Amino acid sequence: MNTNEFRRRRLQLMRMMGPGSIAILPSAPVAIRNRDVDYPYRPDSDFHYLTGFPEPEAVAVLIPGRAQAEYVLFCRESDPEKEAWNGKRAGQEGATRDYGADDSFPIGDLDDILPRMLEQCERVFYAMGCNADLDKRMSEWVGAIRDKGRAGIQGPLEFIALDHYIHDMRLYKSRSEIKIMRDAARISARAHMHAMKVCRPGMREWELEAEITHVCASAGARFQAYSPIVGGGVNGCVLHYVDNRDELIDGDLVLIDAGCEIDYYASDITRTFPVNGCFSPAQRLLYELVLSAQEAAIVEVRPGNHWEDPHQAAVKVITKGLVDLGLLKGRVPTLIKNGAYKKFYMHRTGHWLGMDVHDVGDYKVDGTWRLLEPGMVMTVEPGLYITPGSKGVAKKWQGIGIRIEDDLAVTKNGCDVLSKDVPKTVEEIEAIMAG
Repeated sequence: MNTNEFRRRRLQLMRMMGPGSIAILPSAPVAIRNRDVDYPYRPDSDFHYLTGFPEPEAVAVLIPGRAQAEYVLFCRESDPEKEAWNGKRAGQEGATRDYGADDSFPIGDLDDILPRMLEQCERVFYAMGCNADLDKRMSEWVGAIRDKGRAGIQGPLEFIALDHYIHDMRLYKSRSEIKIMRDAARISARAHMHAMKVCRPGMREWELEAEITHVCASAGARFQAYSPIVGGGVNGCVLHYVDNRDELIDGDLVLIDAGCEIDYYASDITRTFPVNGCFSPAQRLLYELVLSAQEAAIVEVRPGNHWEDPHQAAVKVITKGLVDLGLLKGRVPTLIKNGAYKKFYMHRTGHWLGMDVHDVGDYKVDGTWRLLEPGMVMTVEPGLYITPGSKGVAKKWQGIGIRIEDDLAVTKNGCDVLSKDVPKTVEEIEAIMAG
């Protein structure tokens, strides 16, 4: 992502803010894994969306119309001694030269400089509750400014939720963003196909996870967008199963939900396939029902339809199919109204996708489901989960967990399935595994 993209976003936000405003956005802190060990650092998604700045201990400030500098970045100073241990820092020179800041100050000067900026503004755009330390300091700064009222210093009169504005911007992806997400989906697609090819009874779930992450890392996607789910047999019925430690059993299905991250953008793909390469009759019937539900949902992903349309299409297909298979009894409209399908299909059919795997953006506007528009990216992921011991369910169905998930970008005339490279028909999967 080039610096012009980040600059365009900042200008768009400042136009919405208007004169007399200030936006303050911190990056994420370093997260400690355990004693003396940190997790690999990843900036806060909102912060990165506006700045592209990859370091911790940074605060971005936007002041529309400010003569000296509209975009100021507070960040760590260059420090050769510390850089010898932990790598190069941008410093103030790099913040302006490489990351587009109009001006930059050491993060240690935040308490001295930022309150003076606040004094000149009427409206503060800030995401309260996301950074406890900065929340406290903001409260102290504003309190100190208000104490100067007799000196004619008025300071901020209004606080506005900054995240609401940024999240609505992030919901609409640019062409460059969708290109990155398509690249991430293609790499993840290769990883899923590789898992199908190498899967054998007797492997451990973590071995398939290792195969997937290896393919992604080898293609330049070092990090996964979330902890991979590799659930064999009954583990596939656990929606967020991440233990990935059990043996893969001949005759079971394995559900893999995994997607890599590239340039801070996520992919999110799920495929379910037989450990031994051949679906049993019961597995095939349930699998093809889920696939039919997904196909019906994908048809509904187009401009002018609302967010709920794909979900309702999937629910209708799944409920009718469950009745046909004898897993539910009754009239389909009544079963849908009563939510009877939720015994076997308890989650939504998708979510927004972007810099976060469960990406930001309102699903409803003024109490009404949001209309789909070009540039939005979402998943479509119906599933069926027949847990062991389910009352009134024939034994042949029990222990089967199936989910099929793809990434879709809404286009002018419909949608583009970014993850279409991963086969998902029974015939395609069995052919790949046989090969």
